[in-house]
Amino acid sequence: MIQLRSISIILAGLSAVKAVPISDAQTPPCDLSSTSCGPVPGESDIYNDYAGKAAPFPGNSTGAIKSTTPEDDPGADDLLFQNLLAAEWVIYSFYQTAVETFNASSFIAIGLPNNTYERITEIRDNEAGHLRIFQDSISSSSVKPGPCKYEYNLTTPEFFLALQQVIEITSEAFLTGLVLQAKLDKTKSAMVAIGGIESRHSAWALIDVWGADPFTGPAETIFPYANEILDVTNQFVVPGSCPKENPVYPRPSQHLPRMNFESDSTTARPGADITFTFTKNPQYQNDKEYYAVFYHGLQKVSVPFDVKTNRTTIPAAFDSKGLILVVIADTPGAPYTDTVVAGPLTLLEQPSQITLAFGN
Repeated sequence: MIQLRSISIILAGLSAVKAVPISDAQTPPCDLSSTSCGPVPGESDIYNDYAGKAAPFPGNSTGAIKSTTPEDDPGADDLLFQNLLAAEWVIYSFYQTAVETFNASSFIAIGLPNNTYERITEIRDNEAGHLRIFQDSISSSSVKPGPCKYEYNLTTPEFFLALQQVIEITSEAFLTGLVLQAKLDKTKSAMVAIGGIESRHSAWALIDVWGADPFTGPAETIFPYANEILDVTNQFVVPGSCPKENPVYPRPSQHLPRMNFESDSTTARPGADITFTFTKNPQYQNDKEYYAVFYHGLQKVSVPFDVKTNRTTIPAAFDSKGLILVVIADTPGAPYTDTVVAGPLTLLEQPSQITLAFGN
C-alpha cells in the first residue's frame, strides 16, 4: 500500500490466477441476439478470472445486435437497458484499454501491491459480464447497442487509477438514478445488484491503491437524472465511430453544457467557495434566479448561484465522504429535468490525493 502523489485531472507478472484459454473467452459461433449464446454471467469464470489481454466475450464483438422481432412492442425497460448498455461499453472499454496498455510491472513500479494488475483485469472481466447481462435484458424487438471507438488518454498508470476511481463512484450514482426510471421490479433489483459490484471495485481501489478509508458514508449519493450523467460519458466517444444501428445515446438527452471548476482557486471540499466553468454558456434568462443544486448521500441542498461570476459555495453541512454532484438550475432543488441548465459535475471527496472533476 502506498500514498500516490497528488493528481489533478481536468477531465513483472501476474499473481497466480485461473487460466482460461483465450479461445474460450472469444465470441462463440452462435447468434448473439440469443440469450443462450456464450458464457452466462454467474455461471462462467470468464467473467471473474480470465487473465488474457485479448478482449473477453462479449467485449470482443463488433457492431450492434439488430432486432429479430422488430414488429413487436419494445420491452418495458428496453430504453433503460439500451442507455445502460451504451454506458457499459464506455466503462468496459476503459478497463480493456488499461489491460492492453499496462502490465503488472506498471503498477509494481509505482509501489502498488503485486496483484494490482490482476485486480484491474478481474474488474475488466466483471464489466464484460455486465455487457452480457444488459444485452440479455433488452428484448428481441429492440436494437442492442454495439461498441464505438473510445479515447481515454491513458498515458500513465497514475492517471488511469485516478480516473478509475471517479468512474466507479459515478457509476454508482447513475445506477441509483436509473432505479427511478425502471418499470419492472426485476430491473430495479438488477440495478441494485450491479451497483453493489461497482461499490466493491471502488472500495478495493480506496484500500489497496490509495490507502484510504474504503467507507464512503452511510449512503451512496442519489442523483435523480441518470441520463445527464450518461451524457457526460460521451466525452470519451470518438465522434462518428458508433455503429449506425445504435440508438442515440443517451435517450432522451438535454445536451446540457458540461461543467468543470477552477481547480487552483478552491479545495472543492464542503464549505469552500468554488467557481465553475462551462463548455458552452448556459441559456440563462434575465428574469430568473439560478441555483447550484448539490447532491450528497440522500441530501440535496440549493445555493444561490451568481451567473456573472459563476461562483458559489459548496454546502458546509456535507460530510467528507463519497462524492458530491452538482447542477445549475433555474428552480431551487431542480425538481424536474427541464429546470437543469448545466451539469452535472462530480466532485470526488475520496481519496484526498485526487482533485478531479468529472464533467467537462
